[in-house]
Amino acid sequence: HVETGLGRTDDKTEKNILVTEKTPGPEDLEPIAVTGDQGMTVTEYAPFGVVAAITPTTNPTATIINNTIAIVAAGNALVFNAHPNAKGVSAENVRRINRAVMAAGGPENLVTTIDEPTIESAQQLMRHPRIRLLMVTGGPGVVEEALKTDKRAITAGPGNPPVLVDETADIGLAAREIIRGASFDNNMVCTDEKEVFVVASRADELLRAMAGEGAVVLKEYQLRQLERVIFERLGEPGNPGRINRKWIGQNAGKILAEIGVAVEDDVRLVVAEVPSEHSLVWTEQMMPVMPVVRVKNADEGIDLAVEAEHRFRHTASIFSNDVDRITRMARAMNVSIFVANSANVAGLGGGGEDFSSFSIATPTGEGLTRPRTFSRIRRLSVVGSLRIV
Repeated sequence: HVETGLGRTDDKTEKNILVTEKTPGPEDLEPIAVTGDQGMTVTEYAPFGVVAAITPTTNPTATIINNTIAIVAAGNALVFNAHPNAKGVSAENVRRINRAVMAAGGPENLVTTIDEPTIESAQQLMRHPRIRLLMVTGGPGVVEEALKTDKRAITAGPGNPPVLVDETADIGLAAREIIRGASFDNNMVCTDEKEVFVVASRADELLRAMAGEGAVVLKEYQLRQLERVIFERLGEPGNPGRINRKWIGQNAGKILAEIGVAVEDDVRLVVAEVPSEHSLVWTEQMMPVMPVVRVKNADEGIDLAVEAEHRFRHTASIFSNDVDRITRMARAMNVSIFVANSANVAGLGGGGEDFSSFSIATPTGEGLTRPRTFSRIRRLSVVGSLRIV
């Protein structure tokens, strides 16, 4: 936080603990044996060799910890090119990882990082002949660059996760969990909730509940003031705008102070009711400012959610007690992570079951990355032998 100026220190600690405890290790690489009248076939996971990983400024330490555990567990060595704005904390992270590796009996410099990372160093690393596999967690530019190479690239792309609150939802739960998720590390995580669609019959109740849980709900004139602060340019109706990057990852109180609203430091989220075509709905803003849109019914909400997510196929969520509704939205969104009745961080293992990952490979289809993602699949077939039953 000190180096990047982004996010919340307590949430960054939570992210680091989450990936340390819940990133899978070698247990993810269990061989598969098939026996029959013709003999036995064994399928095993083998390492690629040296993997190059590009990491972002938004989640630098959590991504490095997560990538290291998964990639090294698969038997690979690893070279990072961190975002230049997070080079110091990334280098310190790698130093600590290497000390832990050596203390456990591993080799020196199993994990390395470029001391002065740049766009050029990332390009050189991605094209180095000794690099066998690329893991890219970053913006569209670096993802596109990785996909141009002749190497296998696993890429984590953008997201604009929508939330639907329908007429059957537990509104108190929805308010608490949306605030928890959308404010997590000041909305810096790509899976964090970015816009809410709520059926009109429950909208006022949801806004009151969010205010009761500590969110600041803006009046219309305050929204107009806020637009001038956080946007360099508003988009055309139904299109993204251009965010003022100065406010990415900043605390809600700091943003509100710019429009003359003084709040306590523990305020985590700003909420604004907007029409569906507003730029806040269509922009991955990455700050604790949550647009809320009234819809006439859940079907309209699902349709708008699909459009607002831009078909990135990243993350979406719903608050509903209608199993058929949950199923319909999950199918319609076609995302890597779909969450029902919880904050989206549950889909990363934070309050939900299963493993954690901070590299969600939506463009290339791997989803939440894990050790087997960074493995070559090898098969051994022995015909006529090794069947013992």
